[in-house]
Amino acid sequence: MTQMTEPGLSTPPPLAEETLRIVPLGGIGEIGRNMTVFEMGGKLLIVDCGVLFPEEDQPGVDVILPDFSYIKDRLDDVVGVVLTHGHEDHIGAVPYLLRLREDIPLIGSHFTLALVEAKLEEHRIRPYSLTVKEGDVEQFGPFQCEFVAVNHSIPDALAVFIRTAGGTVLHTGDFKMDQLPLDGRITDLRHFARLGVEGVDLFLVDSTNADVPGFTTSEAEIGPTLEALFGKADKRIIVASFSSHVHRVQQVLNAAVVHGRKVAFVGRSMVRNMSIAEKLGYLHVPADVVVDLKNVSDLPDKDVVLMSTGSQGEPMAALSRMANGDHKIKVGVGDTVILASSLIPGNENAVYRIINGLLKLGADVIHKGTAKVHVSGHAAAGELLYCYNILKPKNVMPVHGETRHLIANGKIAQSSGVPATNVLLTNDGSVIDLAHGEAKIVGQVECGFVYVDGKSVGEITDADLKDRRTLGDEGFISIITVVNRSTGKIVSGPDIHARGVAEDDSVFDEIKPKIAQALEEAVIASTDHTVHQLQQVVRRVIGTWVNRKLRRRPMIIPVVLEA
Repeated sequence: MTQMTEPGLSTPPPLAEETLRIVPLGGIGEIGRNMTVFEMGGKLLIVDCGVLFPEEDQPGVDVILPDFSYIKDRLDDVVGVVLTHGHEDHIGAVPYLLRLREDIPLIGSHFTLALVEAKLEEHRIRPYSLTVKEGDVEQFGPFQCEFVAVNHSIPDALAVFIRTAGGTVLHTGDFKMDQLPLDGRITDLRHFARLGVEGVDLFLVDSTNADVPGFTTSEAEIGPTLEALFGKADKRIIVASFSSHVHRVQQVLNAAVVHGRKVAFVGRSMVRNMSIAEKLGYLHVPADVVVDLKNVSDLPDKDVVLMSTGSQGEPMAALSRMANGDHKIKVGVGDTVILASSLIPGNENAVYRIINGLLKLGADVIHKGTAKVHVSGHAAAGELLYCYNILKPKNVMPVHGETRHLIANGKIAQSSGVPATNVLLTNDGSVIDLAHGEAKIVGQVECGFVYVDGKSVGEITDADLKDRRTLGDEGFISIITVVNRSTGKIVSGPDIHARGVAEDDSVFDEIKPKIAQALEEAVIASTDHTVHQLQQVVRRVIGTWVNRKLRRRPMIIPVVLEA
């Protein structure tokens, strides 16, 4: 039977000698905030430290962080943070971790660290960093790390093979097995095979596309589609993609050259990341193709391509603002908008709203569902099976995915011959111990969501979000009443004010006498009553009435003053 984290698991036992402990603090059961802590000999190694983007039922939240509470009192024991690649769901929380201890070493590839350092500069943090490349072997305390080239939708991605006295672990990060990548850098299966011969005690493997049969389409197939679409467009072309997708931007630049168009980058992160990519040689910009956005208005529409952020429906990103009509770029009839990205689960409604908004403005919208304008950066089921057969891992722990992805990945592992008892389906906060080739789930640590809301980090609770949802869905009612403490008589009020409730305030005239009567009875019944008790009386009376009469459950704010 597959090992699964059970509800109510106890606090894990003390870590035994020559045992490696693995604790995922994010990325399990979700696509985002990837972070895994490895513990050995009193030292900690962290792999990735990313953010999760909020869903519609988390209003006002900017991003969601991993829960650092498990390591907060042990930051001096952290020997380094290995960053597998430069996507936000793997590096976005690094500034918040380094606020707690600024000199934690960051380990990653050239491009990954360049993106992280640009991000940290905005937070006025200068990190200690070590650049590594495929084939490098580095020692960090009791952890020996060997780095392996993997192909993904961003340059310079790395898997990491961790050797310890407790056993070996291969963490893929995000990867796929594109055999015709634009940069010629394939996932190094020969390296995987060598590690398989050495022995992989625990395989932590990307699960995002585990429920997709076959193999992921090659990036090379996107270029011809883009060129054909550019050839059909009569006016401006707007291409929306992840701001770190260097390969997609390269294809857009190449297509623009073929059709004699100029390209302008739209969105701060797009401008920053492509500048870094060009400077480091990952993006090859043909001469006289890229122009500044402020000069686009001087060009004929047929000569313009806008490379924009906002492909996931982010409210403040450039494409969302264009769809809402509050961006300086005004989308109009005949413009072509290409959404060159996959839908991240949870973003569907936001993306469809943008598509609908752009269509209403008269644009022709093209997306993955209507043309081959994007391929995934994650290995599908066939690719995962290849990896299992090459590596022959003793134990498998699917990571990076929702529950359905993790389960599908576990089934692939079993089909390759991994015993069901050696497949670990875990949660954020699960504690796994590895020793003598055996991996076991031994406990659970507290691991919640940490919300970033403006300048607030971790201060917003689920109760606050519930209040926000109530305000957004049901509105609120405030009731102000002044009561004579001695007689119980109403001196003033009840004055009722409603917001977000469709009915006119006059509808509440019916309930005002009942509120006054309930307050007077409460004051007379108890001479030692408190203001809070009187407020609860008001809340109960009007809450019951509103629910029965108006079929609503608004937020109710009673204010009782005693004179």
